[in-house]
Amino acid sequence: MGIGGGIFLVAIGAILAFAVRANFSWLDVHVVGWILMLSGATVLALTVWFWQQRRARHHLTLVEETQLMHHPTGPVPPEPPDAELPAGPQG
Repeated sequence: MGIGGGIFLVAIGAILAFAVRANFSWLDVHVVGWILMLSGATVLALTVWFWQQRRARHHLTLVEETQLMHHPTGPVPPEPPDAELPAGPQG
């Protein structure tokens, strides 16, 4: 809904709560106005809170880059592993 929706709910609620002088036997317009104002304020607060959470998540990401160098004498064979590999199953 966002900031625009929250402001809209607050404005409509304020109109119903303070400016409208209608009486219905089945609906209290003033209570509906107060409920709309509270829901609009809640929407505004949640929108600001989510924006703050999104800003706090920006972290610096370090990327390690490996560069392969060309050997001047030609291809270099891979180095043997440091440790001997275990023998396979005897069959």
